[in-house]
Amino acid sequence: MTAPATVLHKGDLPDDVTFGDVLAVDSEFLGLNPWRDRLCLLQIYDGQPGSAVHMVQFEKDSYDVPNVKKLLSDASKKKIFYFARGDMRWIKQWLDVLLDNVYCVKVASRLARTYTQSHELEDSLQHVLGVKMSKAQQCTDWGVPELTAAQLEYAAADVLYLHPLMEKLDEMLAREGRKELADEAFGCIPTIVKLDLAGWIKEDIFSYFVPSPG
Repeated sequence: MTAPATVLHKGDLPDDVTFGDVLAVDSEFLGLNPWRDRLCLLQIYDGQPGSAVHMVQFEKDSYDVPNVKKLLSDASKKKIFYFARGDMRWIKQWLDVLLDNVYCVKVASRLARTYTQSHELEDSLQHVLGVKMSKAQQCTDWGVPELTAAQLEYAAADVLYLHPLMEKLDEMLAREGRKELADEAFGCIPTIVKLDLAGWIKEDIFSYFVPSPG
């Protein structure tokens, strides 16, 4: 597979950028707390021949990005994430967009690949597509004003293979009679994200037992 071009935009997508109907989306943030650690980068790739991976780098405290928000709010476009629940928290918290029509690779993998407990993106890529992926840049400072070539390459790789991975997982789900169940699970993710951000991020409200405080 020939790697597509990577285009970095500062602040927002240009008015003249267009995308297909199925978007691979990923984001990079400054830490693991969506209330504290800001959204730094958004990667979008539609998987079409000749398309580029578009990345939007956000300046600190500057999230007036109408073109990005319009694209993400378009429910007619399917958005593929590796871990939708995670990325959607930051997108909702910092861009105030609650995405709909999403596909979560991690959920699909856990429903389809019950023969393994290895569902990280690099595991799924290697075992399902035979693609080896480096996560060396995962713990890096995404808040720097100028991203390095290595950071951009890493960020692009996070969306580059999501389309073929979704197709393979959908084949497995259909084979095992779990495709409808997966689609219903994807439909619950926006509500789960709202619960997370409203304070129930560490509590299973569907459990019979209520955990003790602390």
